Amino acid sequence: MLDGIRVIEHATYMAAPGAGSILSDWGADVIKIEPPGGDPIRNFFSTIGTDIQDNPVFDFDNRGKKSVILDTRTEEGNAILRKLAGDADVFLTNVRPGGLTRAGLDYASLAKANRKLVYCTLTGYGLEGPDADKPGFDVASFWSRAGVANLTIPKGQEPFALRTAFGDHTTSMAAAAGICAALVKAQRTGEGQLVEASLLRAALFAMGSDFAIQLFFNRIGSTKSRHETIQPLMNFFQSSDGAWICIVSRQGSVDWAPICRACGRDDLIEDERFTSAKGRRANARELVDLLDAGFARYTKVELAERLDAESIAWAPVQTLAEVAADPQVAAAGAITEVPSASGDGSTFKSPASPIRFPGADDGPSGPSPRMGEHTRDVLDRLGYSASDMDALFEKGVVA
Repeated sequence: MLDGIRVIEHATYMAAPGAGSILSDWGADVIKIEPPGGDPIRNFFSTIGTDIQDNPVFDFDNRGKKSVILDTRTEEGNAILRKLAGDADVFLTNVRPGGLTRAGLDYASLAKANRKLVYCTLTGYGLEGPDADKPGFDVASFWSRAGVANLTIPKGQEPFALRTAFGDHTTSMAAAAGICAALVKAQRTGEGQLVEASLLRAALFAMGSDFAIQLFFNRIGSTKSRHETIQPLMNFFQSSDGAWICIVSRQGSVDWAPICRACGRDDLIEDERFTSAKGRRANARELVDLLDAGFARYTKVELAERLDAESIAWAPVQTLAEVAADPQVAAAGAITEVPSASGDGSTFKSPASPIRFPGADDGPSGPSPRMGEHTRDVLDRLGYSASDMDALFEKGVVA
């Protein structure tokens, strides 16, 4: 889909490299600029004493890319990066805005030499405002600052962290979409575009329904327990063999009788306490207890059959081990095979990009790169002679 698009990724950690990974899967040529010592996420497992050739966390965000080790703090390193940006289609970075401006690597500076450049900056809080230059991480900028953590906590409980890079990769998807939109404009008009992605703004869109209610009514309901929810039919119930299921009931009362039949409680259908939405909300605690007892009489397999027979929207609450073996996950193309960085021709399973293009090649184009694996190739393409390259290596500008 993106064959012929060249991306310069001046970024570390997960959110911006995640966007670069999506673009790489879709066919873009992504050159990853790493600082001396490499992207810190290369050490995700080695820091805990795990010695493996492949690093599934790093590989997920960096498969199919080229790696150049470049000290952009030096004059020569800065010049190399500017040359790379000079004929690129996309420049993707998560370096803080102040540092980019001081180095002459901000959008205004690079766009002077490349008017078609799509320049994507991915930060914690955006490019304007008092916190524009603050460091951003997903548990802080996406989860905590945006209100997601607070809204997610059941009333009376303490905050907890989100899972690894959840906010980062939500923002990766947003950044990739923004880049593709700007590429359409650049190819149509010849003019580039600044694309501003932030963990904060992506979080507020991801939580947009609740945020819209807050903005309109100036208040929002807290997260309730199963027995306190205002819509007790839209809930979680446990089978006799300990499996949890999620039920999504439609608006109004259309699913009231089908849910009663599915859990073997036909006797509740005409119970005046529960025949209206208002009644079910007023008697939620008692109703949930009654439905719990009904669902608990059946195994997970039996409940699946009964819920499907009543055309109820439901899903199992699965562990990731169960997800990995779920045939629908495989059918949706959500798992892909990534070539191993060992170079022995083996592959391993990894999450696929979020979008599939049927009939097109939309998977990993190669393994994640070794540190500086492509430095000489990239410098050669820029016109550096062998002696010039040797000098840059000797001075530590590149590696």
